[in-house]
Amino acid sequence: MAGKLRARLRNQEAALTDRPDFALVGVLRIPEVMRSPASAIYRRVLMAVVVLMAAVVVIYLDRDGYRDAQENELSFLDCLYYATVSLSTTGYGDITPITPSARFINVVVITPLRVLFLIILVGTTLSVLTERSRQAFKIQRWRHAVRNHTVVVGYGTKGRTAVEAMLGDGVAASDIVVVDTDATVLESAASLGLVTVHGSATKSDVLRLAGAQHAAAIIVATNRDDTAVLVTLTARELAPKAKIVASIRETDNAHLLRQSGADSVVVSSETAGRLLGIARTTPTVVEMVEDLLTPRPGSRSPNARSNATRSAVRPGTCPTSCWVSCVRAAWSGSAAPRSTPSRRTTACSTSAA
Repeated sequence: MAGKLRARLRNQEAALTDRPDFALVGVLRIPEVMRSPASAIYRRVLMAVVVLMAAVVVIYLDRDGYRDAQENELSFLDCLYYATVSLSTTGYGDITPITPSARFINVVVITPLRVLFLIILVGTTLSVLTERSRQAFKIQRWRHAVRNHTVVVGYGTKGRTAVEAMLGDGVAASDIVVVDTDATVLESAASLGLVTVHGSATKSDVLRLAGAQHAAAIIVATNRDDTAVLVTLTARELAPKAKIVASIRETDNAHLLRQSGADSVVVSSETAGRLLGIARTTPTVVEMVEDLLTPRPGSRSPNARSNATRSAVRPGTCPTSCWVSCVRAAWSGSAAPRSTPSRRTTACSTSAA
């Protein structure tokens, strides 16, 4: 008895990556096009009508093999009536096939159409099974194809903002995978077309399920510093070549994250504190930083913007009084007139000087 219990516990603790694809439905979610209930009902009704009309055509073409209770030949209306009561399994018996060919057609054609018609009518239950099968197929295909994507661990304020920034920079939603333990926030991420994984990223099998071993970048945006360290350690072990960017609250933990394998560490509390301190005397600096970090429609990728920024502020190419204007122009991809910097630019330049 104890041996069976231990075996059952081992099976329950099996790694997620060892489970079959259908067992991952609900853990790994692949986004798909959402259809309204009215559209789904319309499609089912249309399919039912198509099946019914197919049965009517088959019966009408062989109408000589049928007779009603008065031994009369069937009209088109009689064929429609017979097809309806046959497919709905009502079967009043007032019209019957009398020839061998008509009976054979009933067996090989009308009966399969009857089954198909019933499947459409009870499609509510079957749609659930179909949905699970479709999701399992999508999961299988996605796991074999996912490469060079970005894994975002944590979809709180920091993680959500990071995703919005990537989407604003032109990153495809299908190239972003969100990992979180909160199913509610994952629903929000899925509504944007993101692939989501429900589970704790401190476990290696959850990160493997998110494809971390094939990821180009991993963003750690957890709410706790100790969780961020553990996630970074696990991610670095799985993906030695991936770019890992982590966010923490306290500066004292920055060296732990770097030792854990993070390439870049963002101290959110200190960064916000510095901006608050600068904003006390120079409020326009906050606006400038926000302006630089906010993607604009049609803006270029970060690498292109950074290259353009370096060329724009190269010594000798831009006067000191308008260096911020050059940076903003390069960031937005527009050529701002150097001779007429904006009032905000002048204030920033003066403060910086």
